Amino acid sequence: MSTIIDTTSARARMLAKLRGHADPAGASSVAALDARIDKHYAEYRAFAHDSSSERIARFTHMLEAAHAQVIRANTATWASDLAQRLASAGVRRLLLDTACAEGNALAHALPTRIEARDFAQPIEQWKAELFDTIDAGFTVARSGLAATGTLVVEPDAAAPRTISLVPPLHVALVHAHTLHADLHAAAAAERWHDGMPTNLVMISGPSKTSDIQQTTAYGAHGPRALWVVIVEGDAP
Repeated sequence: MSTIIDTTSARARMLAKLRGHADPAGASSVAALDARIDKHYAEYRAFAHDSSSERIARFTHMLEAAHAQVIRANTATWASDLAQRLASAGVRRLLLDTACAEGNALAHALPTRIEARDFAQPIEQWKAELFDTIDAGFTVARSGLAATGTLVVEPDAAAPRTISLVPPLHVALVHAHTLHADLHAAAAAERWHDGMPTNLVMISGPSKTSDIQQTTAYGAHGPRALWVVIVEGDAP
């Protein structure tokens, strides 16, 4: 004789029991915890120097410690300076989003021997070309975290994660006024609590991995090299 188990009613009973034991003050408890966290960071920052120049210096130090190359530039010359660096490094094909202001400026500054490519077609149509011929990808970071030397990148259809993941060299631009002291400061300033972006990528250096003997290899799961261009002197 077989027994039929009504999983629907069992699930309903379980959920009803959980709701019955739910903390009616749960929302206030979360708010209290948020307040404690905010107070902790406010007290910490009261004893720490957090000027713009110090955030840039800390951001630079942490990136270089992770084997990234940092390029400090200004609004007037960053595109031409970066174009010359790319040419000197032997880059021949650069993947970037020409629809954004920074990508458009760099594309116009490139010498004729560097071809600018955008991500205007599905990856299935040019996967072999993308993996075999693109030398570098250029992205614009949403912001940066000085405490850890982390880029906060928000991929979209015109500049998907592929641009910063597939080419052997990833070049990321970040505006100095978007640098935050730490992750907590970024979440507060960018109001993630009101609607956190659905797709954020945190990048703290080139791709690397270690084997059982702790031998570090770069480029195993992404770009072997990371250049970060910090553009200073622009207004928020």
